[in-house]
Amino acid sequence: MVDRIEAAATWLITGQLQRRALRAFPRGIAPRSLAEAYTVQRRFVQLKSRACGAPVGWKIALSNPAMQAMCGLDAPIAGRLSRRQVVAGPASVRGADYKRLLVEFEIAVELARPLKAMRGHRFTADEVAAAVASVRPAFELVDDHAAVYDQLGRHALQLVADNAWNQGAVLGERCLDWQELDLAAIPGEVWIDGELSGTGHGRDLMGHPLQALAWLASHANDQGSPMQARQWAILGTLVTSRFPLAGQRLEFRLGGFAPLELRVE
Repeated sequence: MVDRIEAAATWLITGQLQRRALRAFPRGIAPRSLAEAYTVQRRFVQLKSRACGAPVGWKIALSNPAMQAMCGLDAPIAGRLSRRQVVAGPASVRGADYKRLLVEFEIAVELARPLKAMRGHRFTADEVAAAVASVRPAFELVDDHAAVYDQLGRHALQLVADNAWNQGAVLGERCLDWQELDLAAIPGEVWIDGELSGTGHGRDLMGHPLQALAWLASHANDQGSPMQARQWAILGTLVTSRFPLAGQRLEFRLGGFAPLELRVE
């Protein structure tokens, strides 16, 4: 099994470096269960850290039941954020650095203290709220490997093993008195080249952003890697993901925050 885990993680890293389109694992190395897929993910993140730095946080994906069903899963999935891929906005990216760039529009939280409990504990929104130091708007940068979305059910465990496709995050204005915000009702708007492209609200994240954080904290704890103080978590996209084109300028306007800008070169 150790050899299969190493082979699967190495194959994923090689595909990333080659900007390879999504395809099935070679025979004999595909993870055989969700638990095994997360084992591959841990090794993948270790290998990735050589170029991208150590993990500094977490992401949640597939928080929407419709997306879970499309991928053949019945729960969200998690991935890690790498130190050198988390930057402050405004920022720019090169589309050519990705097989296919996908951008998501998220709420990021920074933790003031660890979220550690006995394995199997299910954190509540109130428990995780007490650990949040600050809130920011964020872009998530994703490489979807030119996936064919109506065929994703064939690749569900690979999506998990491949760190839920994360390639970084861009963080916006920091809010320390975030308790004054109504995170469920907070609106988000995406503007592309000065035109409104989509809208959403905090409640689109599993009913409340802190519910998404509670799920993520419970998962991290179960994996034996509890969330730590000063780590980041991004909580899912408020607005449908976008495939930006070279030359476009994206703005994410989260209610009460300065617009966050991303330019695509």
